[in-house]
Amino acid sequence: MTPSGHAGLPAAYLQSGTSSFTDFVADLSPELLPGRRVLPGAVPEALAPHGTTIVAASYQGGVVMAGDRRATLGNIIANRDIDKVFVTDEHSAVGIAGTAGIAVELVKLFQVELEHFEKIEGVRLSLEGKANRLATMIRGNLALALQGLPVVPLFAGYDAHAGLGRIFSYDVAGGCYEQHDHHGVGSGAIFARGSLKKLWRPDLELEDALRIVVEALYDAADDDSATGGPDLGRRLWPTCAVVQADGAYLVPDQRLAEVVQQIVAARDGNPGGAR
Repeated sequence: MTPSGHAGLPAAYLQSGTSSFTDFVADLSPELLPGRRVLPGAVPEALAPHGTTIVAASYQGGVVMAGDRRATLGNIIANRDIDKVFVTDEHSAVGIAGTAGIAVELVKLFQVELEHFEKIEGVRLSLEGKANRLATMIRGNLALALQGLPVVPLFAGYDAHAGLGRIFSYDVAGGCYEQHDHHGVGSGAIFARGSLKKLWRPDLELEDALRIVVEALYDAADDDSATGGPDLGRRLWPTCAVVQADGAYLVPDQRLAEVVQQIVAARDGNPGGAR
């Protein structure tokens, strides 16, 4: 990039251009994008921490997303308190599964992407537009995914036009699929989805939805070693985001502690959670 001499900024910064921040970076410094890095070869799984198991469920006023806190390096616990669920803008949230470092970087880039679009265009992206932007970014990571660094997020948001919460899942090639009512991704998802199938109802209120996504993570951790279960000793709780008409926010730890303790108490002598 060559400085223009005007305000010390490169000329490209002073021109009207794309509303996509990712495309802007790709034109100027493509090597800064996570998916454009060149690796010497396949990366063994044990060299990059992986995070897993994100769940989401809709309720009458929006959608709730939750993720456990564990990252693993092969059979080793690499991190016990990693955050895998992020609020991306006022009406959306994303949870990450896959290579933790690449996924967190992708989420930060996605947050800037949404803010950049709003500033350039003067309007907010539709929920489908946000989901498709994220799909494009995941597609850009395909080369790294094929070398052992996949990123598979779960995206959820509140659709103001439809008046409901919606959930979108992805594959490593950037395929985007809307999921209805509830969904889960990551190695523990097969167990979490089974739990959600039994617990989800169309008339759920927020507190009920919060409980069933945390309970789904509990069930996933019961059978999947890569999913972290309740850690009352360290007071580590799942990360949960609520997205509804009046905005998106992360649920405070104090509230999550109450939910987790209620579930653990209910499972005492009833580990499978039979109703």
